[in-house]
Amino acid sequence: MWRNWALLAAPAVLATGCSSTSDAGTEPTAAPSTSAARSVARVCTKPAAGPEQAPAGAVTVDPAVVGDLAAKTKSSPPNTTFWLKPGTHRLESDRYAQVVPKEGDSYLGAPGAVLDGRKTNQYAFSGAARNVSLRYLTVQGFVAPQNEGVVNHDSADGWVIEHATIQRNSGAGLMAGARQQVRASCLRSNGQYGMNAYKTGDPVSGLVLEGNEIVGNNTDDWERRQEGCGCTGGVKFWAVNGADVRGNWVHDNRGTGLWADTNNNDFRIEDNVLEANDGAALIYETSYNAVIRNNTFLRNNWVEGRKYADRGDTFPFSTVYLSESGGEPRIRARTDKIEIYGNVLENNWSGITLWENADRFCNSPANTSSGDCTLLVRHTDRCARPTIASAPLYADCRWKTQRVDIHHNRFVLDKSVVKCTTKCDRMALLANYGTYPDWSPYQGERVAEAITLKQDNRWHDNVYVGPWKFVAHDPSRILDSGQWQGTPYQQDAGSTFAPQGGG
Repeated sequence: MWRNWALLAAPAVLATGCSSTSDAGTEPTAAPSTSAARSVARVCTKPAAGPEQAPAGAVTVDPAVVGDLAAKTKSSPPNTTFWLKPGTHRLESDRYAQVVPKEGDSYLGAPGAVLDGRKTNQYAFSGAARNVSLRYLTVQGFVAPQNEGVVNHDSADGWVIEHATIQRNSGAGLMAGARQQVRASCLRSNGQYGMNAYKTGDPVSGLVLEGNEIVGNNTDDWERRQEGCGCTGGVKFWAVNGADVRGNWVHDNRGTGLWADTNNNDFRIEDNVLEANDGAALIYETSYNAVIRNNTFLRNNWVEGRKYADRGDTFPFSTVYLSESGGEPRIRARTDKIEIYGNVLENNWSGITLWENADRFCNSPANTSSGDCTLLVRHTDRCARPTIASAPLYADCRWKTQRVDIHHNRFVLDKSVVKCTTKCDRMALLANYGTYPDWSPYQGERVAEAITLKQDNRWHDNVYVGPWKFVAHDPSRILDSGQWQGTPYQQDAGSTFAPQGGG
């Protein structure tokens, strides 16, 4: 959950602006302050058109026949290509009416082809068939329940979704199985998530999310309906082992943009633009081993950051938030640390927070990850008295914020743009004072001392423009750059600090 208690060669930055979360609102309404340019996945405004004629051998699906798509899928053999004619296609009126593909089936939408659930059907495409593809089709108006998805409802493996528009559905627009590829698609204005990458049983592996526009999701505002549920965002990743998230435009989502929550590992998050999300642009929580590089973060966390500041909350709510997450060489991945470099963060509500909840560990009642244990200790009941107080369990029963390397980033803050006076200017490395449960071996300042001084978390060679402050050890220790660089913290060696940017 959100809180469980001189750049040497700056990457080019997107020349676009905030967008409305309405279906028609994906065009920019204001230009950002940066003058550089970066291409962006503006696929919702101009989706690619599908084939105007049925490919050779394809089965044609007629929108005038209700249920034609589901019926022809059922009667056709595996590896069939279906071409949906222009128009609005409908399923039978039963809420459980759905398309159940066979292995290797392919669905192609003609220009203007839409599959509409009419706020009646719960699921569009479901079942366990592997290697299904969906291209050039709009899927909208389905009413999946909370935490369930409309396309690939059962998280089957090997699906490919390209040039699709998945919009205005309840629940998640899309679920994900192993080796799923989602490319050049518009995930827009869905009730809970644009995509929920979760599969019961084995973790999702080999996920690719590339060149998509992910905008305006969580229209049902689930965090308000279930405060603290941690169940919203542009994309949520659960127990994903190996993901490439690159070249996406993640913007104007109600809540978090990208959220990796619980035992994710081996992520590469690169060349994305994360812009104007109400909450954090990126949360990496109780997870392992990631590279976060060459992304642009613009005007994120203005809504949620301001909300907590107005309540008087002193926690450093940030735009990039690592919670109990770090590098772990014993878990196989393409890196053995979390490396954050080459990014530009401009006029967000605060910067990067590294946090570790002293009371959150495997088998603790304060663990909000619903009974999950770390990837180093698979069985929760091992993390109990008296063995948890000794090696190796003392270390391995915790998700630890460790081996995080933050370097060669550019942090720009102009408070007149963010329209803030305090609490929007933080970079943080901290934990709480451990108190719970009464048998916890992590009570007191042990975790705060470890995350701050002993777990190889480093900032260095960054550029800061604006009135930045730094939080170390606990929320009460607010430092200037000299104190942050000095003993005992010794952070941001080789970094530069310029006061311009509003004060």
